[in-house]
Amino acid sequence: MPINFFSFLRFYIAFLCLVLAGQATSAQELHNSLEQQYKKYNPGSPQRMLITGKYAQALFFNKQEDKAFAVLNENIAYAKKVTDGKYAAYLYIIAAINYRLLDHVKAYENACRFAQFYEAKTKNPETKGYVAYGLGWIHERNNKEAEAVRYFLKALSFYEKAPYSESLNNRKASVYRELNSIYADWNDFPLQEKYSKLLLEISLQQNDPINLFDAYMAMGYMYEKRYESTTNKAFIPQAESYYLKAVETYKANKARMPIPSNLSFVAINLANLYLNYFPESYKDKVLYYANLAKAQGIATGNHDHVASANGLLAEIALKNDNKEEAKKYLLTALAESEYDKVTDPNIKLSIFENLSQLFQNENNFKEAIFYQKAYLETFKQIYDEKNAALGKKLEVQYEREKQKQQLLRLQLASEKQEQRLKEMSWHSVQQAQKLENLELTKENQFRKLGFTEIENSKKAQELRLSQLESFNRKREVDLYKARVDYKEKINKFYIGLTASVSLLLILLLYAYFQRAKGIKQQEKLHLLEMEKVMQNSRISNLTVMLEGQEQERGRIARDLHDGLGSLLSGTKMNLFLLKDTSNDHHQLQIERSMEQIDIAVDELRHVAHNLMPDLLLKYGLQETLMEYVSRMTTPKLDVDVQFLHYSAQLPLDSQLLVYRIIQELVNNAIKHAAAHEIIIQFIENESDYVIIVEDDGKGFDINILNHSHSAGFHNIRSRVEFLKGTIHIESQINIGTNIEIKFPK
Repeated sequence: MPINFFSFLRFYIAFLCLVLAGQATSAQELHNSLEQQYKKYNPGSPQRMLITGKYAQALFFNKQEDKAFAVLNENIAYAKKVTDGKYAAYLYIIAAINYRLLDHVKAYENACRFAQFYEAKTKNPETKGYVAYGLGWIHERNNKEAEAVRYFLKALSFYEKAPYSESLNNRKASVYRELNSIYADWNDFPLQEKYSKLLLEISLQQNDPINLFDAYMAMGYMYEKRYESTTNKAFIPQAESYYLKAVETYKANKARMPIPSNLSFVAINLANLYLNYFPESYKDKVLYYANLAKAQGIATGNHDHVASANGLLAEIALKNDNKEEAKKYLLTALAESEYDKVTDPNIKLSIFENLSQLFQNENNFKEAIFYQKAYLETFKQIYDEKNAALGKKLEVQYEREKQKQQLLRLQLASEKQEQRLKEMSWHSVQQAQKLENLELTKENQFRKLGFTEIENSKKAQELRLSQLESFNRKREVDLYKARVDYKEKINKFYIGLTASVSLLLILLLYAYFQRAKGIKQQEKLHLLEMEKVMQNSRISNLTVMLEGQEQERGRIARDLHDGLGSLLSGTKMNLFLLKDTSNDHHQLQIERSMEQIDIAVDELRHVAHNLMPDLLLKYGLQETLMEYVSRMTTPKLDVDVQFLHYSAQLPLDSQLLVYRIIQELVNNAIKHAAAHEIIIQFIENESDYVIIVEDDGKGFDINILNHSHSAGFHNIRSRVEFLKGTIHIESQINIGTNIEIKFPK
C-alpha cells in the first residue's frame, strides 16, 4: 500500500489580500464597512473609484458576483472619462482577475487589454505596478510561471519608485507571496527563502494578522521543503514552529481573518507533517489536526480541504490495518474532490492509486482495474500540463544561471586581481627564501639518489609480480568470454524466433488497421467535399446578394442626386426669380421656402452619401470612418473611432463591408440603445482583423436577439459570414453593449 498519501500537499498562496489587505474586520463586517464608504462618496469622484476595487472584491467573495461586476462597470464608465488612466487601469485589472476566477477567458483577456491601454496613459508608478501584478497573477493561474515572474519583478520595480501610501506595503506583500509560491514549486530555495523572509519582515512591521498568517505559512513550508531536499532533521522543528505560529495567529485574530478556510489549510499541513516526519507517538496530534481540518472544511464549504483531511485519515487507518475504514475515507475524499472545478488533480491521482491497491488486495480486480484506469488518465493530464509549463520554467532557469555565471566571472576577476597584488607584495620575500632553498635542495638531491636506487629495485620486483597476475587474469577472461559467447548464441536463436512471430502478427494487424483507416478516410473526404460545395454555394449567394444591395444603393443615390437634387435646385432658382417681382409679404414666404429647400438638399446629400460613400473609393476606410464619425457626433452623442496597427492593406470590397457593418452597429446604438458615448476600434493583428464597437446605452437581452428576426442584425451577420468571420456580443441592461467581430486577413 503506498504511503505518504498526501505528502504532495504543499503550500499555496490563497487570493486573500488582492484589494482587501489591511482591513481589520471579519468578512461580513468588511463588506458592510466598504459598502458604507462606497455610498458616502459621489458617483464619478476619485474617492469612489478608488474604493470601488475593494468594495467589488468584497461583493465577489460574498458570492455576489453580478453586483460586483455591475459596480465595476458603472465606475469604469466614469473612470474612462478621466484624462489620467490610473482609475480605469486599476478597475479593469480588478475585473480581469474576477473574470479569471470565473474562467471567463474572453472577458478577462479583453479586460487585460483595456487595463494595459489605460495603464500606458498614467505616470502613477503604484498603478503601473498593480497592473503588472494582476497580469502576473493571471499568468501564474494559466501555468505560465516564467511570464508571471517577469511581471511580478516588473511590479516590484514600479513599487520601489512609488511614494509611500497606505496600500503600498500590502501590495508589496502580495508580490512577495506570489514569488515565494513560484520559487517553492521550482525548488529554488535561496529565492524562496529571500521572499519568505521579506514577507515576514513587512508583515511584522505592519502587525497585520492576515499577512502575518501567510508569512508564517510560507516560512513553515520553506523549512519543510528544505528538509525534503537535504534530510537535515533540524529543519522539521522549525517548520512545525512556524505552522503552530500560524495557528496561534489565526485563533488570536479569528474575528479579523476574512477567509475561515485558512484554519483547515494550516491544520492539513500540520497533520501531514506529524504523519510523515514525526514518530508514532505523535499519532494523536495527526488525528486532532486531520479532524480539525475536516470540520473546518465542511463548515466553510471548502471541498478540497475536506478531501485532503479524509485522505490523511485514510492513511492513518491503513497504518492501523483498518482497510474498510480507509476505503470509506478514500471514497469520501473522492466524492469531495468532485465538487470544485479547480481541484488539484494530484489529490485524485493519489485517491485512485490507493483505491486500486486496496481493491487489488481484496482480489476485487474489476474495481481495481477501474481505479487504475482513472489513475492513468489523471496522470496523463498532469503530465501534459507539466510538459506545457516545463519550457517556460527552463527559460527562467537559463536566465538565472546566466546571471549567476556573470556574477561568478566578476568574482573570479576580482580574486585574480587581489591575488596578483599579494604575489607582488610577497615577491621580494620569496627571492630571499629561494637562495636558502637552493642550498637545502642540493642536500636533498643527494639523499634522494640513495632512496631512488632502493625504490628501483622494489619496482622491478613488483613488475615481475604484476606480469604473472596479468597472465592469470587473461586466462580467466578467455574462459569467461567462451561461456558468454555460447549463451549469446542460444539467446539469439530464441530472440530471433520470438521476433519473427511478433513481426508476422504486427504485419497482420497493420494491414487490418490500414484497411479500416482507408475506409474512414474515404468517408471523411466525401463529407468534406459535400461541405465545401455547400459553403461555396452559400458564399455565391451572399456575393450576389451583397453586390445587388450595393448596386441598388448606388442607383438610388444617383437617382436622388441627379433627379430629385436637380429638381430641388431648379425650384429654388424659380423662387429666387419670383422674389424680385413680389411684394414684401410674398418675399418673406419665398425666403422661408428657399430655406426649407436648402435643408432638403442637405438632407438629400446626407442620404446619398450614406447609400454610396465616395470617400471610401477615393481615400479608403480610415478617412471614410473618420468623416462618418464627425458627422454622427452631436452635443448629446460622442462617437470616437480608433485604428490600431492598421496598414491600409484591406481590399476595397472588404472595406465596404466593414463600413456597412460599423454603420449598422452605430445606427442600432443610436436608435435602440439611446447611447451617449460610442467607441469604435479597428485593430489589425498578424493573422486577422478585429472590430470592437462599445456603447454605454440601455443594453439588451442577448437571448431575445438570438430569437428575433431583425433585418439589421441579419445584414450584419450576412456580411460577417461573407468575411468568414465571427461575432461575439456582450450586453448588460443599463450598462451598455460590447460587440467584437474577428475575420481573417
